[in-house]
Amino acid sequence: MTSNPKSQIQNPQLLWLRNNLFSTWYNSLLTVACFVFLFWVVRLILTWATTQAQWGVIQVNLHLFLVGRFPQTLYWRTWIVLAIASTLGAVSAGVFSSKQLLTKRALAIFAFIVGLVLIILPLDLISRFWLLLIAVLLLVGFGIGQRFSQVIAPWLSLVWLLSFPIILWLIGGGFGLQSVPTNLWNGLLLTLLMAAVSIVLSFPIGVLLALGRTSNLPVIRWFSILYIEIVRGVPLIGILFLAQVMLPLFLAVDVRLDRVVRAIAGLVLFSAAYMAENVRGGLQAIPRGQTEAAKALGLSTPLAVILIVLPQALRAVIPAIVGQFIGLFKDTSLLSLVGLVELTGIARSILAQPQFLGRYAEVYLFIGLIYWVFCYSMSLASRRLERQLGNS
Repeated sequence: MTSNPKSQIQNPQLLWLRNNLFSTWYNSLLTVACFVFLFWVVRLILTWATTQAQWGVIQVNLHLFLVGRFPQTLYWRTWIVLAIASTLGAVSAGVFSSKQLLTKRALAIFAFIVGLVLIILPLDLISRFWLLLIAVLLLVGFGIGQRFSQVIAPWLSLVWLLSFPIILWLIGGGFGLQSVPTNLWNGLLLTLLMAAVSIVLSFPIGVLLALGRTSNLPVIRWFSILYIEIVRGVPLIGILFLAQVMLPLFLAVDVRLDRVVRAIAGLVLFSAAYMAENVRGGLQAIPRGQTEAAKALGLSTPLAVILIVLPQALRAVIPAIVGQFIGLFKDTSLLSLVGLVELTGIARSILAQPQFLGRYAEVYLFIGLIYWVFCYSMSLASRRLERQLGNS
């Protein structure tokens, strides 16, 4: 028997290809040319990666990329920090996810990725045990978040805020733990710490500045406008240099701010101005009828803004806010110019090693992959949060 050509065209995959890639003769020609170009590029990349690249620079210096010069005897503290952050992240993902995500196929893919990481990464037995434990905590946390989402959701932000002092205590020491000076906080550890603290601090300041810019009080409004416009007119590297050099001049002689604290201050001051403009856009998108209806119900102006206007405004600008967070995370790479050895700074230090001179492609591809993973994760989380809030 011969197959009917019309029935083959009704195949969904063939129909999609015909409508999107081969609808006309010039679209077909363009599709073929693009596939040939992509094949050529992928072939060149794979040939370089398998025959010419020297990935030993990553294998030998993996601990420097991740934690820098953090004392090796205290690695257990960084593993605990990673376990806390991973568990809370998994619980948050479970709360804001659909019930169909934890399927057998998803579990199989997760197990495959974990096994591949354990095989590829050059880790000792203890580190492999920690990774396996964190993988289990990810599954357990995700399941708990899905099962008890209604109970956990109201307390999730508070738990995240309470975890920050614990994380800082584990990293920095004190109160019974051996102290680790901040000049030993390097690599990805410092990048994540600086980004997380700056995001947490800049968000409420940006919201206050946005509310101040829309205030009816002239002093507050003009102060907010002046601050936002001045900071937005100065490049971030200038703010960082001012924070490192000028900020100590405004303090008492006996007060010495740590360089990490000064860098965080610069990032927060810069990011808050842009955050304020994002939030102000959301505030202007809310109709005045919302405020008038709230006042008609007996709410005062502050309560109407906090309970009615601000939640709707923040939900409307979730993509812009998360975009600002992603930009702030990538802007931490500028900290290497003011003497802090974060991920980009530790990469430059590794490239200065005599046996790895000229290995720019391998090193920068690796740290680029790290930046991409975290930025894409934040983007994915924002889309899921936006969808969840839209459904609710």
